[in-house]
Amino acid sequence: MIELEQARLRLEELGLQQAALLLDAHLEAASHGQPTYLSFLNMLLDAEIAERQKRNMEVRTKLAHLPYRKTLEEFDFSFQPSIDERMIRELATMTFVTRHENVLFLGPPGVGKSHLSVALAVEAISQGISVYFVSLSQLIEDLRKAYAENRLDKRLRIYIRPKLLIIDEIGYLPFDSLAANLFFQVVSARYERGSILLTSNKSFGEWGELMGDPILATAILDRLLHHSHIVNIRGNSYRLREKMRTGAYGSPSST
Repeated sequence: MIELEQARLRLEELGLQQAALLLDAHLEAASHGQPTYLSFLNMLLDAEIAERQKRNMEVRTKLAHLPYRKTLEEFDFSFQPSIDERMIRELATMTFVTRHENVLFLGPPGVGKSHLSVALAVEAISQGISVYFVSLSQLIEDLRKAYAENRLDKRLRIYIRPKLLIIDEIGYLPFDSLAANLFFQVVSARYERGSILLTSNKSFGEWGELMGDPILATAILDRLLHHSHIVNIRGNSYRLREKMRTGAYGSPSST
């Protein structure tokens, strides 16, 4: 028992907390299975590595500010046949991030744009890629405040640093001149340096009116679209699919 406690203390001193916690259980299992010394050591180290990976995933997910957790496995591709599932699976490999390419999900509200964005964020985090998720309204409000307090450059780094920046819900609110300029600065600073994934319910032809400045909108789109993957999603609301299947909900025009 003294040697067991010494071994546990040594593991804790080395920072191998999970291995120390599971030492008794693995020793009990080893007494029945009679593994080699090397396999016993590997079992302890595997448990430690798995726990560390889990903790790292939790920390990276928290830092990403995801609004909720969704996965690609939870997405019903059969409900949205306009989406090329193979393309989404290819995006999930995160090759586009290594190439500093952008992804743009376009479509009306409720068709699954945000779900797919969060799911791809989860995939990126699991692969060790830094992610930051923000709605456009939150982004503009944050940078507007930083601009007023003369600390814009410092705050911009929050949105420039991650390898993948996700900007959700573009198109719900019009831009004023300052908001359009702040958005341009984010896009310009990340151009060919980091990937942007954004969702919008507006077609690109409407961005000039949305931003109140067609020239600035063109400059933004020029940078976003230069290296990009565009996913147009057409169809009914993904959120209301179950109610629609049972006939409990119809489109507004039919009611």
